[in-house]
Amino acid sequence: MSRRQFGLIGKNISYSFSKKYFTDKFALGNLDDCSFENFDIETIEEFRSIIANNPDLKGLNITIPYKEAILPFLNKLSKKAAHIGAVNVIRFTKKRKLKGYNSDYFGFMKSLEPLLQPHHKKALILGTGGAAKAVSFALDQLGILYTFVTREEKEGMIDYDLINATTFDNHQIIINCTPIGTVPNIKEFPPIPYNFFTEKHIAFDLIYNPEETQFLKKAKKKGAVTKNGHEMLVLQAEKAWKIWNK
Repeated sequence: MSRRQFGLIGKNISYSFSKKYFTDKFALGNLDDCSFENFDIETIEEFRSIIANNPDLKGLNITIPYKEAILPFLNKLSKKAAHIGAVNVIRFTKKRKLKGYNSDYFGFMKSLEPLLQPHHKKALILGTGGAAKAVSFALDQLGILYTFVTREEKEGMIDYDLINATTFDNHQIIINCTPIGTVPNIKEFPPIPYNFFTEKHIAFDLIYNPEETQFLKKAKKKGAVTKNGHEMLVLQAEKAWKIWNK
């Protein structure tokens, strides 16, 4: 029986959702020929040796901090991944060429959609990394305008220090795309004025561990609708599985 190996590329990923999710999925589906492994690497340069040393690899997930750094190592990109500028899924083609896809945007879009009300017109995206790029693409698809928030002011983005009551009035969805508040640093939270959250706001955190971050707790106290990244991860994982099995 030929082996089908899948895996996750990232840094400090021992806590990762993917390994348990896919290992359970393979067991439940009696997919005895499939296995899933974490490839925890210090630098993206180690990627080449992973490919060379694992001839049974059929697909990979990519997580923080390599969703953008991986691009030069790929042979092809899907149209959406090229547009987003970040990849979280790699499929090995028949000739062992590597094609990059993005299923993050799909997972986020489908996870946010049920929460949307007519007054949810604009979003603040905290962070500017690969996940934030996927989120902005999803918001484009949903017809929601957005502004990036960053630590140093860049063109078309705002600084954390500039967020005030008016910002919150104008942006009814606040999305944390940074790793601030994830395990083990669960006491941390993005530096925004939480007292301006209202029941008209959605606070969405891409983090799933802990289940409820400080960001979500503080927003919830003010009546905001809150959601973590767990459903988004399940949806993007299922989308990845479809891509790998094309």
